[in-house]
Amino acid sequence: MDSKGTKLQEVLSKLDGFQMAKLSHYAHLHNSVKLPYASEVEEILENTSSRKDNRVAESTVPQQLYMFKDFFDIPFPEPDQPKFTFIDLFAGIGGFRIAMQNLGGRCVFSSEWDEQAKKTYFANFGEVPFGDITKEETKACIPDGFDVLCAGFPCQAFSLAGKRLGFEETRGTLFFDVAEIIKRKRPKAFFLENVKGLMIHDKGRTLKTILSVLRNELNYFVPEPQIVNAMNFGVPQHRERIYFIGFRKDLNITEFSYPLPTDTTKRFIDIREENEVPSKYYLSTTYQNTLIAHKKRHESKGHGFGYEIIPDDGVANAIVVGGMGRERNIVIDNRLTDYTPTTRIKGEINKDGWRKMTPREWARLQGFPDEFLITVADASAYKQFGNSVAVPAIQATGKQLLQRLIKNV
Repeated sequence: MDSKGTKLQEVLSKLDGFQMAKLSHYAHLHNSVKLPYASEVEEILENTSSRKDNRVAESTVPQQLYMFKDFFDIPFPEPDQPKFTFIDLFAGIGGFRIAMQNLGGRCVFSSEWDEQAKKTYFANFGEVPFGDITKEETKACIPDGFDVLCAGFPCQAFSLAGKRLGFEETRGTLFFDVAEIIKRKRPKAFFLENVKGLMIHDKGRTLKTILSVLRNELNYFVPEPQIVNAMNFGVPQHRERIYFIGFRKDLNITEFSYPLPTDTTKRFIDIREENEVPSKYYLSTTYQNTLIAHKKRHESKGHGFGYEIIPDDGVANAIVVGGMGRERNIVIDNRLTDYTPTTRIKGEINKDGWRKMTPREWARLQGFPDEFLITVADASAYKQFGNSVAVPAIQATGKQLLQRLIKNV
């Protein structure tokens, strides 16, 4: 390794995750966006090397950035000539980002607290997301002037008894942090996603609070939120989520229509693994028998709980974090030729073809293209895709948003 490479490793070894987030964002954005932390990153880069390189000197990117190959050798680079800018809050593994980039957007800030999700995000977009968005130091890194705020924020209980259902009553919830950023930055529009249950959470009072804050206190035009099902947009998964769209009132946008279904024809066979699936995804006889007995117990009580087998011509249930997400989406695949276990199991591999879906199949159920890199262990991959948004449904809704917004961008 030459002296420049040695110096680089010395510098990188001293950077924490927060600094790596700044450095990786700066690498992609320094030519187009005024970044609050630019001077700090430039000082880091100055410490890596002072040697000139004629090849990179002609580039608009500082020569030191070319030493960070992983920032640029990625499957999902930003568009060369973006039509709008957006930020990606509660980014997960980048479902919102893929959809909005497909529509011509440039992401100017991302944040995600889960370390494993950050690894996946970095592998695919070349940026380390900033961390906990509830912290002021994270909020301070958001640039001014972006067009759209995107957030799949988690639902938390609000304490509303005897309250006036206003902005301050959301403090302590993650919605408060989203609202606070909207209040500070005044983006032209926002696109929020949450679980279907938010519609009836706390007898509807939570939804009432959110809409009151967005409409009355933040002064955005917010049409009635709508539940959108991913299975209507080209993926074979029954996944219902509530979407919120909002436009800053000074833009005089006063109407919005959620997208109509674009493709309801997809079935599991359309996203099934093309080749034989490894034996580790097949259920053991012990596990299979446990599931069967569990379902019989609930059926005897008149309950519908338990495993479910998705036929090749069927549509998957919503994939969620935890064992139930896999147990409600068992498939029968008789292509296995080697029944030798490759992991520790109780009993033998079942001969009925029962297996759980693979992480790649879950990725496809969420509309992620096959170029999307899965760089983490299966357990983390299932969690990440289970928590993600469905890309095609987000993209279809984002397209509707931009049809109203783009003339004002």
